[in-house]
Amino acid sequence: MATPLQLLRQEMLRLQVQAVIVPSNDTHFSEYVSAHFKCRGWLTGFDGSAGTAVVTTAGAALFTDSRYFLQAEAQLSQDFVLQKQGLTDSISEVDFIKKTVANGTVGVNASLYSAKDYEKLQQDVQPLQLKNIGDVFAAIWADRPALPTTPAFLLDVQFAGKSIAQKLAAVKSLLNPPAHSVYVVTALDQTAWLLNLRGGDVAYTPVALAYTIVDWDSNSLVLFIDRQKISAETLQLLEKQQVTIDSYSDFEQQLPHYTKGKTVQLHPQFTSHSAVQIIAQNAAKILPESGSTTCINLLKAQKNEVEIAGVQQAMIYDGAAWVKFWFWLEQNVDIQQVTEISAAQQLRQFRAAMPHFLDESFAPIVGYGEHGAIVHYSATPAGNARIVRDNFVLIDTGGQYRLGTTDITRTLHLGTPTAQQKRDYTLVLKGHIALSTAVFAEGTRGAQLDMLARQPMLKQHLHYMHGTGHGVGHCLSVHEGPQSIRLNENPALLQKGMITSCEPGLYRSGQYGIRIENLVLTVDSGSSEFGNFYKFEPLTLCPYDLNSIDLNLLDAVEKEYVNNYHSTVYKKINDLLTAEERAFLEQKCRAIAV
Repeated sequence: MATPLQLLRQEMLRLQVQAVIVPSNDTHFSEYVSAHFKCRGWLTGFDGSAGTAVVTTAGAALFTDSRYFLQAEAQLSQDFVLQKQGLTDSISEVDFIKKTVANGTVGVNASLYSAKDYEKLQQDVQPLQLKNIGDVFAAIWADRPALPTTPAFLLDVQFAGKSIAQKLAAVKSLLNPPAHSVYVVTALDQTAWLLNLRGGDVAYTPVALAYTIVDWDSNSLVLFIDRQKISAETLQLLEKQQVTIDSYSDFEQQLPHYTKGKTVQLHPQFTSHSAVQIIAQNAAKILPESGSTTCINLLKAQKNEVEIAGVQQAMIYDGAAWVKFWFWLEQNVDIQQVTEISAAQQLRQFRAAMPHFLDESFAPIVGYGEHGAIVHYSATPAGNARIVRDNFVLIDTGGQYRLGTTDITRTLHLGTPTAQQKRDYTLVLKGHIALSTAVFAEGTRGAQLDMLARQPMLKQHLHYMHGTGHGVGHCLSVHEGPQSIRLNENPALLQKGMITSCEPGLYRSGQYGIRIENLVLTVDSGSSEFGNFYKFEPLTLCPYDLNSIDLNLLDAVEKEYVNNYHSTVYKKINDLLTAEERAFLEQKCRAIAV
């Protein structure tokens, strides 16, 4: 039987291309993709969420970053060479192609590249030619999973806060569309937000595979979605809000019908090259959105009052589930074999028992000891470590609730930490507190605050390489733009209503990892003759591990912050706990001497 690589090379011969690039994304450029779109995984054997396969007539390679080096080495087909990105001697996908192909054509599925990225790739591969060869896997992947048919549902305004009409008006105000124009929306989370639509087509993110076209002349919307996902009741509700349904699989074929002779607004970073090409052939004019993100992303990131209240309630449920889990872990670690995988499963069970729970918000990261030093560690049955009291266990998990999305990391030591472990934990906590208590002027970017979280560690010549904060959606993606807090420059401003993570860490390879993460809300801090000022309000409700703190390294202000935070945690979640769990929480939230 022919291998996936052999089948692809046969198709390359038929198509007369000398190289093919296979990215990880779907046609919506999603972080997580449904099984139907996991072509790179089928081709290479590597099922990590990030990576690009390159196949030429003379070579085959997988390109991925340091988060996935170990996983790729374990899973990758022997037909492929692992190319480790980010190292000093690493090469790019294009460099690999040019080393193995002297001349000819590079094939890609242009539906998997944004218009902006396709244009750049076209320049980079020169003097080779770039060609859109469509979805070659449709012909060679015999048992390819079908597109998902999970039912979609509407998120009631009691959770979403605003109706479709209100959101449409806000988008229109920002876009200021000309007469006779339409707006093309292809990102799943953007359609989900605009139509208050949720689904289960993608793991960990409650979205449905769909596209949207807004007709500004009539203020109506066309939703391209598999019709069988829409119940009669949902269809009736959508139609009342001037939403009509067209077939998901016919999106590109129907683009001429909806765009012919119109001015078409779209963002070239969020719309596929193939879609833009079709539109260009039919539209009177394409009017691209400027900047690094879309107006929907900007609006979506600034949560309304109902969304904020929902997230605050979700945090109460999530915090209670986490404390129940922590209590269970302390009670069972010595009397049964608690592993990284079983711990994650138990935490999910506690979350699932909470009201409005839908799913986890990402694949759980539970790393005991040296596994905790692998930033995006994923436990496997072969390497599933037992959790005992001799070292740290890093637990990074989250939940999807109709009320909102959560993401929390706590690092626990169930025994007696060493002096070094306590020092390391406390330095991470100091950075976490410094960022959490920041006051900043309107117009501040995340990169301007990132150093606050790093400074306590940098003073000791310690460092971490990942970002400190990412945006979080409302019952949507746990990693949401446009804002971030990281060393890399990002033009997005931190604005009122944005929810962002605060998660500094420290990792000692082969020993342990420490990360402490809360979600924080940007709120008003006041104003003066110098302008408006913001601060962060913690949303996450779960104690820090007092057992791991070196109190001598905290100053009075930091100790007071911990005490005030723990007082809030206890006050808000204790009613959801049993008497034993409440006593446990009271101990974990005990006041420390200032």
